[in-house]
Amino acid sequence: MPAVIVLGAQWGDEGKGKATDQLGSHADYVVKYNGGNNAGHTVVVGDEKFALHLLPSGILSPNCVPFIGNGVVVDLEVLFQEIEALESRGVDTSRLRISASAHIITSYTRALDAISEKGLGDHKLGTTGRGIGPTYADKMSRVGLRIQDLFDEEALRQKVASALAQKNVFLQALGEKPFVVDDVVATLLSYADRVRPLVADGVYELNKALDEGKTVVLEGGQATMLDIDHGTYPYVTSSNATAGGACTGSGIGPTRIDRVVGVMKAYVTRVGEGPFPTELLGADGEWLREKGGEYGVTTGRPRRCGWYDAPLARYAHSVNGLTDIVLTKLDVLSELEKIPVCVAYEIDGKRTEEVPAFQSDFRKAKPIYEYVPGWKEDISGCETFEDLPEAAREYVLYLERVSHCRISSIGVGPGREQMIIRHELVG
Repeated sequence: MPAVIVLGAQWGDEGKGKATDQLGSHADYVVKYNGGNNAGHTVVVGDEKFALHLLPSGILSPNCVPFIGNGVVVDLEVLFQEIEALESRGVDTSRLRISASAHIITSYTRALDAISEKGLGDHKLGTTGRGIGPTYADKMSRVGLRIQDLFDEEALRQKVASALAQKNVFLQALGEKPFVVDDVVATLLSYADRVRPLVADGVYELNKALDEGKTVVLEGGQATMLDIDHGTYPYVTSSNATAGGACTGSGIGPTRIDRVVGVMKAYVTRVGEGPFPTELLGADGEWLREKGGEYGVTTGRPRRCGWYDAPLARYAHSVNGLTDIVLTKLDVLSELEKIPVCVAYEIDGKRTEEVPAFQSDFRKAKPIYEYVPGWKEDISGCETFEDLPEAAREYVLYLERVSHCRISSIGVGPGREQMIIRHELVG
């Protein structure tokens, strides 16, 4: 079986956890390929709600191997806190695997993240301050620490000393307390025995699984418009959240990818700073936020809310090579008389159908709307596409046309089972 990529196709928080969890029940592996604990997702199983931050969604599927890929940055403290929290609720986490090449978030990268964001003042990027960016920077500067380094104390000490020789100069110049090599090393080594049974060779294990006909789902963190290369730079994350990142972040080659599934809300949200053409600043935005429960899983921050953005969807389709869309939270739009959909932008008095290449233009983009009739019925109990009210069906078909990609699944509520399947994504 080939691999399937599942990723966010807007600015994050689209419901990837639910989509991946649904696929995970049919998959042998679910691999998180980028990001860290700077974002989270909620999965509802029966009457229970699980908030995941670092762990792949497959952790909740008993027949699936959840795998943290080499493209992820791992905060060991958060990892084991999350494991312990799930185990206390009866979830078996013994199947978890972690790539030996995944990088480690340290106490000093967390400190540098907080200091850097604070120093930007009014030009802050809206990071979570969890050390994600500085850890990726260390990776690219080749002074980072990897999971495998925990098992060679001498090499670990040398690497920490080399990194702190640079970073302590910066910290002290800002009046901050320098980090002590021995303290950092001792903290990291305290996790070594707990991590060792989980460590795997991702390239070998995942490709072997595909060779054996197993299904591998590659789960993206954050989303397309937060991608370091293709998002709204600099208001982005520090990794490649687009489909290309799935290959580099897992060790699976592109010819083994069969489907690329983009998860989109029936409207749009984003957290943090940066351009957002369809953002609603008044009562409509508050209504969407409250009805959709739009608050960050990891931070609790209120999300900025706006109407569906078709140029954004078409951009995501292009940059990821989407084969399918999973549309979530359609139920949130119930009660509206008519639903605005952004079909183009006006920039300096000119209409454009696509996301502009220049961020200076995107910041000036004003949405051009078309209006689709709404519906009043409660759709949370609908099980098939035909069960939906005619107006809800027409809204889905309209989004399919303007997004240039088929909508294969439709979320009609927060529960694991509240998903209408139009086209199977696996099998």
